[in-house]
Parts: sequence; structure tokens; C-alpha cells
Amino acid sequence: MATAVTQGDLTRSITVEARGEMAQLKDTVNQMIRTLAETTKVNQEQDWLKTNLARFSRLLQGQRDLLAVARLVLNELAPLVNAHHGAFYMTETPDGGQPQLKLFASYAYQERKNVSSVWRFGEGLVGQAALEAKRIVLSKVPSDYIQISSALGEAPPHAIVVVPIPFENAVKGVIELASFERFSGIQLAFLDQMLESLGIVIATIEATMRTDELLQESRSLTDELRNQQKQLQQTNEELEEQAVQLSAQKAEVERKNKEVELARQVLQEQAEQLAMSSKYKSEFLANMSHELRTPLNSLLILSRQLADNIEGNLTDKQIRYADTIRQAGTDLMTLINEILDLARIESGKMMVEVSQVRFSNLRDYVDQTFQQVAEEKSLAFTIELDPELPSSIETDDMRLRQVLRNLLSNAMKFTERGRVKLRIFRAAPSTIAFAVVDSGIGIPRDKLQLIFEAFQQADGSTNRKYGGTGLGLTISREIAELLGGDLRVESAVGVGSTFTLHLPTVYQAKSREPRLAAADSSGVPVPVIDLSVPEPVKERSGPIGSGAVAVTRSVPDDYESLEPGDRVLLVIEDDLAFAMTLLEMGRQSGFKTLVATGGMKGLELARAVKPDAITLDLGLPDIDGWVLLDRLKHDPATRHIPVHVISGLDEERRSLQYGALGFLQKPATVESLQAGLSGIHDFVEKRVKNLLVVEDDPVQSQAIADLIGDGDVSTTSVATGETALASLQERSYDCVVMDLRLPGMSGFELIERIKADPRHRRLPVIVYTGRELTDEDKQRLHGLAQTVIIKDVTTMERLLDETALFLHRVETNLPERKQRVLRRLAKSDPQLADRNVLVVDDDLRNIFALTSLLEGHKMHVQYAENGRRALHKLEENSDIDVVLMDIMMPDMDGYEALRKIRERAQWKDLPVIALTAKAMQGDREKCLEAGASDYITKPVDADQLLSLLRVCLYQD
Repeated sequence: MATAVTQGDLTRSITVEARGEMAQLKDTVNQMIRTLAETTKVNQEQDWLKTNLARFSRLLQGQRDLLAVARLVLNELAPLVNAHHGAFYMTETPDGGQPQLKLFASYAYQERKNVSSVWRFGEGLVGQAALEAKRIVLSKVPSDYIQISSALGEAPPHAIVVVPIPFENAVKGVIELASFERFSGIQLAFLDQMLESLGIVIATIEATMRTDELLQESRSLTDELRNQQKQLQQTNEELEEQAVQLSAQKAEVERKNKEVELARQVLQEQAEQLAMSSKYKSEFLANMSHELRTPLNSLLILSRQLADNIEGNLTDKQIRYADTIRQAGTDLMTLINEILDLARIESGKMMVEVSQVRFSNLRDYVDQTFQQVAEEKSLAFTIELDPELPSSIETDDMRLRQVLRNLLSNAMKFTERGRVKLRIFRAAPSTIAFAVVDSGIGIPRDKLQLIFEAFQQADGSTNRKYGGTGLGLTISREIAELLGGDLRVESAVGVGSTFTLHLPTVYQAKSREPRLAAADSSGVPVPVIDLSVPEPVKERSGPIGSGAVAVTRSVPDDYESLEPGDRVLLVIEDDLAFAMTLLEMGRQSGFKTLVATGGMKGLELARAVKPDAITLDLGLPDIDGWVLLDRLKHDPATRHIPVHVISGLDEERRSLQYGALGFLQKPATVESLQAGLSGIHDFVEKRVKNLLVVEDDPVQSQAIADLIGDGDVSTTSVATGETALASLQERSYDCVVMDLRLPGMSGFELIERIKADPRHRRLPVIVYTGRELTDEDKQRLHGLAQTVIIKDVTTMERLLDETALFLHRVETNLPERKQRVLRRLAKSDPQLADRNVLVVDDDLRNIFALTSLLEGHKMHVQYAENGRRALHKLEENSDIDVVLMDIMMPDMDGYEALRKIRERAQWKDLPVIALTAKAMQGDREKCLEAGASDYITKPVDADQLLSLLRVCLYQD
């Protein structure tokens, strides 16, 4: 036993049976051997620990590559601790993120899909060991946890250890090892101590790598600074050279500056001269317009008065003379407008209003305008439309017609015999051509370009055969360019000429510079002086200026698809969103619907299309809605069209008094709009209108029925108010004519009973009585209801006129005898009769012309020669109802007179209508700002003036 222990074999023990002291000795010796074995094992483990720690320290010394260190550690460490699988994770911190552990090196590692290679701190065992900075040991590993594989097979490990790599208060990484055997205590202790040294090595390597990076950056910066220094030296040398050159150039620059200053002064003087010329030109055109329009105003008004032959004392020849005078005045007005058009073209300020122009309407217009002229000259006039044409073209209707008028007028003028033809065809897929062909005198080749110059003609001699200003073709060419097309000519002397206008099917605005815009050769721009002259106010224009309108596109309505027999609704509404709503609802109600966003456009459409019904907004941008409604109801061509007013104004009674079929106040509900349109449709579809006559005198009742009835009106006559109410319950009526004196129930009570029924609240009631109404009677009638229409009629002829208005009868369908009655009544308006008007004008011809017009309507006219005299007249005559105020007058002009009038409290609400012959842009705004109630231009359109007067003198 002693020999075995001496040789180092500590596995032996004494197993001999003994007793007493020998047994005690045996136990003591065995205990000694065990103690010695344990001590020897501990010493061996410590030797192993220290030896391997020292070995790893030597291995890691001098390492500068982290990946090489990681691989070295795993390759040496795994066999040393009997590990058969291992992974080395390094700590990384993304920019602005949380630190995470990423797989950096491995030992016998096999990648698996469901195992991540990146772990956040606290995630999984790897992340948890890093978070706690403590070792984690796993024993009894499940069989499906991980497999250690070789070429011969695979098996699960029995133990796994996860050890963090600490450095100071941080974790540099984590090593995870797996083994088929349990890790001993000395192996775990070795891992703890070795990884502490590894953390120091990793930190040292990272610091060294960072130092190397900084050193490399420092070297790069040093090289860059050296290069910049060389560049700076080179730049300094160049700057020195440039300084020498600048010094030499300074004197030259100063000399040129003096020259530039002199040139600038010259340009400034030229610009001032140009501005002065522009101002003088604009003032000249304005004054010329005034001076020409002023006598034209008298000429046109008086010639119309003569042609109308109100007193019936003129012969047919004298009436023709008056018509000729009026036509000559109209021609002179056309010349004035051409000159103003030329000024707008030169300044680049002519504007266009785009809409869909139907070729069928254009053909009808040309035929109506020129067929009679051709017949008078015995010329064959034809209009040809290519079958391949679309139904319409998108362009400015008014400008297109202006060009065609110019071309066809020239063709008619220069063709003595033969033919004139207008041919409209598609010249290209997106281009329409309008060719005017004549067999006239032709144009020499050397004059083809000359004819397009302003005031130039092919024959400009003093003994020329054909007259004219030579402006028509100039304006036509410029309009063609404005509309995106061109105007071409082909001609041969003695054979004829062909002028062809090419326009795009869809208008596209082009930028046009004013012709006066130029630049000096030095490159300094010359100021562009605005020589624009606004559109002249055309005949039948609205009271609010009809100046140039910016380019707009019409609402996509049903204009293009109109066919004969369609039920047509015209919507006059400036709110595009609401107009679109009415457009769709009109279609749903069975109408083809047209939309006009301005009053003048609506008036033109009403006259041209003759719609079956109209919806009207009273707040329009270019014309007072009341004036438009009045003009519609005083024009025989449109009087019969039912108008439904839709407005934000609470003016139902006034609308119905003006002849509107119905009224709806904004904001309107869908249901109320549908009900209104349905009512319009039902009224339009009604061929025969129903009239109820309440009259106890059978002779008088029969006379009324005979007067009004003519096939389109069914008359029911009753003798008492009670019978009238019963009849109203049985059927619907479109108008009621009644006497106030009735047996039993009085006329006043009957109206109250009719008004009390919601179905009849808008039923027109015309009071027809032979006796004089007292002021008390009139007051009682007006106070009955806001929505009952009361008309005080004292003559049978006036009764015919009022019932025609409220039954919406087509005047041309009436017998000729009744048409004559209505035409005669139209020349005497009871709304204007016995009203007092003050005409303020410095031109006696205008005073005479206006006086003749107004006295023809039984108005009492006074006049004053200037604004100061007008103020005296107003002070002397407190019963003046309305003032017509000219603007351009000596001593005190119209603007100052308007301001003086509005300063006086008693004249604050006095209607004052401004008249001006300048028709320049901004005139209307200046007149309204000065205090005018409305505005009209000379030459005064009689119908427009009378409508303005009726609106201004309206009394509820």
C-alpha cells in the first residue's frame, strides 16, 4: 500500500478485516489516501488552469484583428474544455440604436432557419447573459434543441454554457459552447477568467483599430490640406494677375459706365415720350369715341323715332328714308368700333370668350345676314358644309362671326356678277377651314400682302371705284392669330379671290406680346405702355359695362346636341357649381339644358335659341337681373318664355309682378328645385292655358272671353266669388281676371280667400274694373299679400297685354289685329307715364333726342346743360323721379355732380343713371363709385334705357 502511494497511485485502499486499533489505523490510512488524492486533484486542476490561462495570454498577445482573435479563441478553447460546438457573438451598436449581439465566428456551427444570428440584449440566452453579465449553464438539454453533427452522424449535447465577455462595465461579446459531457467546475472557472482577459484584448484591439482609423484620417486630411495649400498658392498667383488686369480695366469700366448712364437717360427719355404718346393716343381714342358717339346718339334715337312712326303721319318713303339714316349711323358706329378694335390689337389686349359654336347656327347666321345682299346684287350665294365636319368648334363665336362678316362683305362688295360661296370643311384632323370664294375683280400678286396692312387697299388711288377704310382684313388677320389660326389668300385678277380662315377645333390660348414691346440694342427693355382700349359697348348691351371679358370656357351643357323639337331650359347663373346642379336637374326633368354665366350671354341665347323656359339669378356680374327680366318680358321674341327666378334676394312679389312664372330663394333644397323644375315642365307641356274670369256682367264677361281667347286659352266665366272658389277647387288655372264689385262676396274678400290656399298663392290675379280706384282701395290691394300679383287694368287693350304676359302667350301666334294692339301698347308704358325725368347733357342734340324718346312714353322731361345747373334744377323741383346724367360736361362734370347729389340726404335714394360716350374700361366702376345707380353708354339703346328706367322707378 505504501509502495503504491509512493508511486503516485492514490486509487488504492486497505480492505483487510481488522479490529480494535488495527481497524482504526486502517480507516485513518484510507482517509489520508483520499485526502491526498483530493489535494493532488485540486493542485492538478490549478496547474491546468494557470497553465492554460498563461497559454491563452501568450496566444492573444500582439493580435490586431478581431476576427482572427475570435477564430483563434474558439479553435483553442473548444477542444480544451471538451466542447464540440461553439459560437462567438460580438456587441455592435447601430447609429442611434440599441446595442445588439451579432454572430462573428463559430466552431462546428451549422446555420438553421429558425435560429437568428442577431440578438438584442435580453433576447434569448445569448442576450440575457449579456444583459446580466453572468454565465448561464444548461444541463439536460432536450434532444431536439440542437444537434452536433459530423460525417459519421449527429447527436444532441448534454450541456451548454453561455459566457459573456466583460470589460469594465460593458459586455464586448458572448461565447456559447455545447458539449457531450458536463462542464466541470475548473472548466467553468477557466472560462470566466479567460474571458475577462479576452475582454481586455478585444477592447485593446478596438482601441488600436480606432487609432489606426484616426491616424489614416489624419494622414488624408494632411494630404488634402497640402493640396489645398498648393491650390491656394496658385489661386493667389492668379489673383495677383487679375488684380493687375482689374486695375487696367477700372478706367475702361468707368468710361463705359458713363456711356451706359448716358444711354439710360436716353432710354428714359424715350420711355417717357412713348408713355406720353400712349397717353395722348388713348385720350385721343377716348375723346374721338365721345365726339363721334355723341352726335350718333341723337341720329340713331331720332331716326328710330321716325321709323317707328308713332303718330302715323309719315309716308312709306319717309319711313324708308329714316331707316336709311339709321343704317348709315349704324355703319358709322361699325367704323368707330373697327378703329377701337385696331387699337386693342396693337396693344395686345383683345380678349376672347370661348364657347361651343355649332356650324348649323353659323350657317343660319351667315345666310340671314348676306342672302338678301346677294339677291340685291343678283349674285349666286351658297354655303357648303363638309359632311365630315364635327357638329361644333370651340372658339369665340363673336370674333369668328366678325371675321366672316368682313370676308363676306368684301366678297360681295368686289363682285359685280357671278357668285360668292362660303365653304366650311376639315382641312386637317384638328383644323377647320372657312373659305370665302368669289368671282370678283381679283387682287394683283404684288398687292396680296399690302391688303393686310392697316388703312391699305389694293386700289388706294383717289379715283378708286370701291370705298372702305382698309381695316377689315387687318383686324381679321389679327383675330385669326388670336384664335390660334391664320388667314390666307389666293387671287387672280379678273378671276376672283379665295380667303381661307384656318382655326383649331379646340381653342388654345396663345401668348401675344403688345406690338410696342421692344428692347434697346443694349439689352435694356423699353417699358411696355398699355394702349388697350376696352371693347366698345355694343347695341343692346347691359347697363353694366360690356367691356372685354377674360378667356373663359363655357359649362359643358347641351348646346351642341340641340335638335328640333327638344324641350330646352336656359339656366342664367354665374355660380358655376350651382349652374352645374341646375344643368343636371334640368336634364333629369326632361330638358336639354343650356347654361349662361352672364346676363348678356343669357339674353343672346334667349333670342337665338328661343328656349322653352328660363331660370334666372338676379345677382349677375354684367347686368342687373331686374333689367334682364324686364328686357325678356318686353321683347316680343322672348316675352312668352316662362322665367323662374332663383335668387338669394327675398323678392318673390316683385319677381312675379315682372312676369316671372315662379320664385325660389337661395339656398334652395334639392326637393324645392325638383318641384320648381317639375312645375316648369308641366307648364311648358300645357298647350292650352286656363283663364278664370270672375264678372257678374254677362256682356262684359263675354267681351273678355272674346278678347283673350284664340285657341291657346280656355276661358271659364263665373259670376260670383263663391262660384270662383268652387271652380278653383275643381281645376287649376293659370290666371284670374276679376272685377272688385261682385254680388255676395266682394273682390277683396275673394282675393284673400284665394291667397289663403297654398295651391294658389302664386296665381296671377288681374283686377279689371271700370271705376277709379281710390288711394284706400290701392293700399288695400297692395296690402293683401306679398305673393299675390295685382294689376290695375282700366282698358280692354291693356287687359289683353297683361293676360298675354301672365299666360306666357307667343305674340306671333296671335291674330294680326291683336299683334298690332300689343305693338302699340309696347310704345306707351304706364310705369313711365307721368314720371318726371331730368336730362343732364351739354349737347342740345342729345337733349332733344332723349326728350323725344321719353315724351313718347308720356314722361315729363326737364333738362340741364351741366352738373351745376342740374343741382339747381333738383333744388327747384322736388318731384323729379329720375336723373339721366351725362359724364363729360363743362364747368361741373357728371362725376362731381353725382358726388354732390349723394351728399344731400333728400337725394340719397334718387335714381341717377350715368350716360357716357367714351365706353372706356373702368367707366362703369367710376360712375358707381361716384354714386350712380346704374350705367349706360352712348349711342343709347332705347330698349335698354327704358328697361333701366322701369327698374329704377319700380314701386311695390
